[in-house]
Parts: sequence; C-alpha cells; structure tokens
Amino acid sequence: MIIVMKTNSTAAEIGAVIARVQEAGASPHPIYGVERTVVAVVGETRAIDRALFMQMPGVERITTISAPFKLASRESHPDDTVIRINGVSIGGEEIVVMAGPCSVESRSQLLETAHAVKEAGAQILRGGAFKPRTSPYSFQGMGLKGLEILAEARELYGLYIVTEVMTPEAVPMVAEYADILQIGARNIQNYGLLHAVGRVQRPVLLKRGMMSSMEELLMSAEYILAGGNYRVMLCERGIRTFEKYTRNTFDLNAVPVLKQLSHLPVIADPSHGTGRWDAVPAMARAAIAAGADGLMIEVHPNPAKALSDGPQSLKPKRFAELMRQIKRVAEAVDRTLSTVPESQPAAEPELEPVFA
Repeated sequence: MIIVMKTNSTAAEIGAVIARVQEAGASPHPIYGVERTVVAVVGETRAIDRALFMQMPGVERITTISAPFKLASRESHPDDTVIRINGVSIGGEEIVVMAGPCSVESRSQLLETAHAVKEAGAQILRGGAFKPRTSPYSFQGMGLKGLEILAEARELYGLYIVTEVMTPEAVPMVAEYADILQIGARNIQNYGLLHAVGRVQRPVLLKRGMMSSMEELLMSAEYILAGGNYRVMLCERGIRTFEKYTRNTFDLNAVPVLKQLSHLPVIADPSHGTGRWDAVPAMARAAIAAGADGLMIEVHPNPAKALSDGPQSLKPKRFAELMRQIKRVAEAVDRTLSTVPESQPAAEPELEPVFA
C-alpha cells in the first residue's frame, strides 16, 4: 500500500509515519517526489490500521498497489527514476550508450576498444571480467585482472564501467571496481545475488532472463529495491523462442510496456537480442524509437578472433556509424545522446598489438 503525504507535510510528520509502519512490522520505503512524498509499505500489511494512519498529521490518503511488484510499479512512483553517475543521467531525456567487448581478453584489446567507443561518443564501457558460459570449457573471463584493466580504462578515458557480478560473495570486490553492477540473464532469479546487490549502493543493470516474462523481470527488480538499493535499470536482451535465424528474439514490445508498468530506466541490448552484428544497427535504432533510455552494444576490434560473442560484435568503425544514426533517431523523438566531460590523457598509452 501507499501512504500519500500532503504537499506541505514536514520531515517530522513523514518520520512519524515511517516509524509507525516499522512498529507495525512492515517495511517503509519513502519516495520523495517533486511535489509530494509517498511512503510505500511492503511486507506484512494486514496488521496496519489504516484509520489510525489517516489520523496522523500530514497524511492525505492511503491507496493500494495492485501490481505484485510494489516498489518497481508506477503506482508507487509515478515519476521516472533517473539514475545519476557523476556526469551521466540514465532515465531522463538523454540516452546513454554502453559499449565494449563481451569479455576483457587483454589490456590491449580492452584499452583499444575503450578508446574507440569513447571517440564515437559512448559514455559507459562494458566488459566482462567474469563470464558465465554454457560450456565449462569456454573462456570464463580474466577475473580480478580484468577488473583492474577496466579500472585503468576508466582512468584513461573517463568512461564509467559496467561489468557482471555472478555470486553474492563477489559483490564487494566487483563493486570496488565497477560503477554499475550487471546481473546477467542467467542470474535473474539468483535470489542470494539479488539480495546482495540490494545491500550495496551501486547502480544495478538487471538483464531479463532468457525465458523470463516481463513480470518476472520486475519481480527480480523488486528484490533489489526491497533491499534498499533504488538505483536499478531494466535491460531487454532478447528471449529464447523457436526462431533459429537469430540468437534470441529481441522483444521490442518490452520497451514501451516496461516503461508503462515501471518507473525504472529501460536499457536495450540488441547485440544479445539478435546475436548478429548485421542486425544490431536496425534494432538499436528501433529501440530508441520505442522509448529505450539507453543501449548496450558489443564492440570488438577483431570480432573474428573474439573469445566470446564475436558474431554479434561491431567493429569500431561500424559502431561509430551507428552512433551517428541513433543520434538522428534520438532527435526525431525529442531526445538527445548523453555525453561525458572530456578526460582523455595527454598521450595515449603504449599498446602492444591486440592480434598478431
């Protein structure tokens, strides 16, 4: 349920409502809007005496949230959530682009890609240090060394870092290096992991599971929100169907529907959604037109030799052209591409060749 406070309610009145909710054994989640504050109440609410709350100073009304995802619902939070990471805002008028390789394979590969995506206009560098793979014999990532290389790229190019965390135990370590913690499609219902990222104050990119409904995606987000971390963004990355000509079926319907159901930012990943580099630009443009708040694009200097997801990765020149295209699409729907302050080094770092 939602306790809606009056527009002129004081901090003391809001605090008294929060305290009484806690006394009743439920969990209060105050949401401070532009005009008024609401207190979303989750957990065991049957013992709450609504009449008693209505008598409290500053309370305007009490309503019921019909959606099972209470905190992720627009019923509890009518305004769009905007996640701010220093100079980048995710979920507002600007569109953000996260780009980089599926996996961190070497220092040269990652820094070369970081330089290219920064030059093209991306704001956030993606790259996996830990990789959940279908086969136990496939490349599993560089681990801590990969995180250190990502951190070096951030220092050199001013790009923020998004990378996947796979276990609850790894959350503190990954959070030390990453600006955004990614929950991959295979871990969307890893509830121990969802609880763990809910306890840290790092933005979370939550990817839709390969066979998850939109409601299941939102319920997984609810775990994180209920833990106290309200900086969650949803990612549509395609679902598994009977289609064989693409890696997944990119559910473009999910973008406007999720925007209607929830206040959380929605990111589109056409790389995983299609599994084909030649289909990525069209679906990226379509996602922006559909209302996505950002894109996640895989970029690699030599996709043919990539250790993971080469067939869906764009070469840097193709990524640069895509950025020019989506800039025009964004303008057509009255939005703009986000930028970050210039912070490249005076001299480029010395790099050995990525591939012989």
